[in-house]
Amino acid sequence: QVQLVQSGGGLVQAGGSLRLSCAASGRTFSTYTMGWFRQAPGKDREFVAAISWSGASTYYADSVKGRFTISRDNAKNTVYLQMNSLKPEDTAVYYCAVPHPPLLPVTATRAANYGSWGQGTQVTVSS
Repeated sequence: QVQLVQSGGGLVQAGGSLRLSCAASGRTFSTYTMGWFRQAPGKDREFVAAISWSGASTYYADSVKGRFTISRDNAKNTVYLQMNSLKPEDTAVYYCAVPHPPLLPVTATRAANYGSWGQGTQVTVSS
């Protein structure tokens, strides 16, 4: 079972930027698709972005397209989520995750397709 440890997040004003990091344990990180999800209070967990094992393919929710960028550094076993032009509606707890099976296509956006989750990190965007 892969272990995921997140860092980053915090409080930012609307229009600002934040970067989330997610470090994975294990030597097979470079073989996983990786995803980011978020969950706002009272709402279901929703897909944000995913990246293929090589980084060649990415996929974004329409709500973040053009503002967020997912990337990975396989040498560091880390995936990132760069969030720019943040809006108050981006406020949520953000989670990184590994799908099961780990080579799931980046277009698989259901949270039920992901089986290993980071601890979550709060992102709050003030207006």
